[in-house]
Amino acid sequence: MPSTHLNLNYHIVFATKDHAPIIVPEWRARLHAFVGGCVQTAGGVALSVGGVADHIHVLVGLKATHCLADFVREMKSVSSRWVHETVGQKSFQWQEGYGAFTVSASMVETVRSYIANQEEHHRKRTFREEYLDFLNRHGVEFDGRYVF
Repeated sequence: MPSTHLNLNYHIVFATKDHAPIIVPEWRARLHAFVGGCVQTAGGVALSVGGVADHIHVLVGLKATHCLADFVREMKSVSSRWVHETVGQKSFQWQEGYGAFTVSASMVETVRSYIANQEEHHRKRTFREEYLDFLNRHGVEFDGRYVF
């Protein structure tokens, strides 16, 4: 019997509006857990969620029927609403756009570890340095004027 076999993993990165450091430790873990729940509600598999004060990383497994742009838009919208209503940060917004990078099965644990160690990682590198490195390593063409 013919069938389709997929393993579609994405490392998704997005930042707060103007990269404001407003995701504070008091509610950061709850936000990450909520985003993981958003992924599951949308039919994806949350493999890892983490980040620091100004951005978030989400490692997800998606189905072939998922539209990545719709998936990320919904995740950002619902999580922003959660911050407004649950945390009480009415001015909270995510920056427009996002980065999404495919992850092979052999690299899932490496990316999971990378996401888990964001606090340590960002003691040495800024978000800008990190993000530009992602773009370059993945061969993404970009105009630096519009990255941030």
